[in-house]
Amino acid sequence: MTTVAKVWTENFAEMSHGKTRYWEAGTGYPTILIHGAGWTSGPENWSLAMGPLSEKFRVLAIDCLNWGTGDVFNQEMSFAYLVDHVREFMDVMGIDKANFVGHSMGGWIVTLLSYESPDRVNKVVNVAGGGTATRPLTSMVDFKMPTEESIREQVARRYPEGTVDLEEMAAAAIKKTTLPDHGEAFGKVMKHMTDPITRPRYNTIRRMKHIKAPTLVIWGRGDKTNALEMGEATAANIPGAKLIVYDDIGHAVPTETAERFNKDVLDFFSS
Repeated sequence: MTTVAKVWTENFAEMSHGKTRYWEAGTGYPTILIHGAGWTSGPENWSLAMGPLSEKFRVLAIDCLNWGTGDVFNQEMSFAYLVDHVREFMDVMGIDKANFVGHSMGGWIVTLLSYESPDRVNKVVNVAGGGTATRPLTSMVDFKMPTEESIREQVARRYPEGTVDLEEMAAAAIKKTTLPDHGEAFGKVMKHMTDPITRPRYNTIRRMKHIKAPTLVIWGRGDKTNALEMGEATAANIPGAKLIVYDDIGHAVPTETAERFNKDVLDFFSS
């Protein structure tokens, strides 16, 4: 495998809560990438997509609120704040409307954004997105700060061997373990997001029929985090949505099968 070329620059946007980290590459129509849940999630999740997508688009991979090495908003919060954080990022960056790719939690966020702010959303790729099921994930309910060793192990499992610098991909997640308030603030998001009242309140099914943005749904048939039935429900409930299923692929679609994923995203956004 060939090591991916580092085409992005890392920057920080000044926002109402403080700084938010993001990666940026390319020029053209703005395309915002939103990662999933998990301590090791962030722009790094899109490292294999940044190069190919930035050949045609201005690509911005952001840290969600209370992720990354920027500033945290140390309150118990989740969906409403996470969605508005994306809108505020767009405002700060001078972006009126954009394409979106959301993976897992990011798919949930962009579905809510599409429902709440249709004028801000051009096209959407929902990759193994949450939101249609109300069950919380066990790994999210009782958050415990991971060790450096466990962070490195998790990051190493995410990428095909030799495609990225694993130390670079793990660096932000490791650094966060030393930053004041980061563990506490992240734990509050996990607590609120997994609350049995919060999750049904922000379920996406009833909202989907109102979504107007052209939507591509991509899922791995072997997804053990968000089962394929969730992808089928997503595609069935969003008007005009198309579903692509990858055989022998699990939850981490953008890194497990990067070449195929990037091609499908580029084809969809370019059509």
